[in-house]
Amino acid sequence: MAAQAAPAIPSASKAPATGFWAEVWANVSAFITLWGDMADFTWRMLHWMMTRRPCRGTLLPNFYQIGVRSVPVIGTTGLFIGMVLAVQTYAEFIRFPGMKSWLGAAINASIVRELGPVLAATMLAGRVGSALAAELGTMRITEQIDALWCLGVNPIHYLVVPRFLACVVLIPLLTVLADFMGVLGGAAITTQYFGMEPYEYWRISQEKIGLWDIFCGLMKSTAFGAAIAIISCHRGFSSTGGAQGVGRAATDAFVLSFVAILVLDFFLGLLFTGLSEMLWPRG
Repeated sequence: MAAQAAPAIPSASKAPATGFWAEVWANVSAFITLWGDMADFTWRMLHWMMTRRPCRGTLLPNFYQIGVRSVPVIGTTGLFIGMVLAVQTYAEFIRFPGMKSWLGAAINASIVRELGPVLAATMLAGRVGSALAAELGTMRITEQIDALWCLGVNPIHYLVVPRFLACVVLIPLLTVLADFMGVLGGAAITTQYFGMEPYEYWRISQEKIGLWDIFCGLMKSTAFGAAIAIISCHRGFSSTGGAQGVGRAATDAFVLSFVAILVLDFFLGLLFTGLSEMLWPRG
């Protein structure tokens, strides 16, 4: 009688491959779901913002928390941005003859166009974004958001719209403060410590920095503020899992906001560069 064939043993090499692709698909699906849900959240927030004005008594407290209480942090950050940039720029420019007089233009242009908006938004993503996510996440965990539904109040209109408006309006103003302190810090180090002539410093800075540079910086900071508000509020509203979920929401809000700031800065930089070349062709 012929011996029965031994049962086939499944190949061990197929299991890791299957597990790998399943994990990749799960991550892709989670990514698409996250941004799709965030797009729906943004649409509902914009709908309520356009159809009904914010509830009475919700704007000023958020303006105070997001704007006024951020002034010391943003002012200190802007001041040291300018001072550090002055030290590093001076160390490079003195290597080339005749470049020292361009210190003011290089420092102030870097602050107004890039460093001021980006670093101010990064600081606010850590201070404001994490706080918004933690606050709304706590309200979600303790069922305060569900209670608003039961009272006939839309939570997005009552909680999200005022915070969004506060970020969009005040983060550009805080960026102006950061730019101002950065310019002062750079000028103080360059003229008082390194001994550059103040008149020459400010003259070349005025010639090389125009309203277009200031406009680009403010538009970037407006987009950064909108991104911080949407991401942070969405993470707070989506919080689950008790105290650990609130902590994850605050962490995710900062990380996603920081990534969004860098991505927006890249694409807005390309956009404004193209518009500048279109409006003022070089030759």
